[in-house]
Amino acid sequence: MSEQQPVSEEPTIGHLVADVTRDLSSLIQHEIQLAKSEMKVSVRAGGMGAALLAVAAFILLLVVILASITIGFFLTMTGLHPAWAFLIVTGGYLLLALLLAFVGIRRFKKVTIPQKTIDTTKQIPTALKGKVA
Repeated sequence: MSEQQPVSEEPTIGHLVADVTRDLSSLIQHEIQLAKSEMKVSVRAGGMGAALLAVAAFILLLVVILASITIGFFLTMTGLHPAWAFLIVTGGYLLLALLLAFVGIRRFKKVTIPQKTIDTTKQIPTALKGKVA
């Protein structure tokens, strides 16, 4: 009979680190696969929604054009020359565009970088090392 060395019940630190690394890698891969499968469903639904919104926006553009012509012709019923009537409609749209641009620029100036997210993201490597910031 040959004598066998007793098998150690406690794993070594190297094995524990290897196991944690393997498990963490597996967990991340599974999370990525889950995210991909969820995104496929979301992208399909989002794509269909975007297509329907694009068609609705095109139809709305046609409605705005036809409404502009209608308003112009209604102004001619007051006795205005058609050129002046359509110039008034065009001026109205120009004023609306300038107002929207002004409000849009003011909103853009309020956009800031996500400083809290940047700060917490910088703390992740420290947290993974087991240190508290």
